[in-house]
Amino acid sequence: MSVPLIEVRRASRVLTGEIPTTLVADVDLTVSSGEFTAIIGPSGSGKSSLMYLLGLLDVPTSGDVFVNGRATRDLDDDARADLRLSHLGFVFQFHFLLPEFSARDNIMLPMRALGRIDAAEQGRRADALLDSLGLSAHGHKRPDQLSGGQRQRVAVARALANEPAVLLADEPTGNLDTVSSAQVISILREVAAGEGRAVVIVTHDPGIAAQADRTVTIVDGRLVPDQATSAG
Repeated sequence: MSVPLIEVRRASRVLTGEIPTTLVADVDLTVSSGEFTAIIGPSGSGKSSLMYLLGLLDVPTSGDVFVNGRATRDLDDDARADLRLSHLGFVFQFHFLLPEFSARDNIMLPMRALGRIDAAEQGRRADALLDSLGLSAHGHKRPDQLSGGQRQRVAVARALANEPAVLLADEPTGNLDTVSSAQVISILREVAAGEGRAVVIVTHDPGIAAQADRTVTIVDGRLVPDQATSAG
């Protein structure tokens, strides 16, 4: 049996203070190759907090998160950063593209940070991603010269730059119109189905969640049973 790409084991995240606040409570979750999973739940239920744990952007107070079978809770900051760069890709509601760089250069930034391929190969990979997302004619443009949908597609390309096993998307269509939103979700589904990666998306949109292979519902920091969807 293959090892899950990400496995969360009894993970909790508690903010300490005069009145402790539980963000995530005793979560067990696996993310496997080829899956498109939607995380849903009421506002403030812990969706983004769970995403931050999956993405190693936060550390559980108890329990652990395993990436390709490797425990991560006790890793130092450098080791966690290397795992993020090499195994995980991120897309957020706001694109976070650097305004002074072209779309192509923004896509190349994670490759430069990881440092595993030379500049020529970085350029070839960036060009291939631009082409695959219908952005070949826009690689030279800065973010302010692109539409909202184009900027978010560049953000998806940047997230895929280091060929991650898992793409994590936190409300990636929240700032997009209906057409652009549909394009981004279609791309994410293709990433999971066509390339053997896993995609996990946090969304408040039931129409988007219905397109996932499964939905994971979180309420008050706790998961309720998985639900298969018609898309799965």
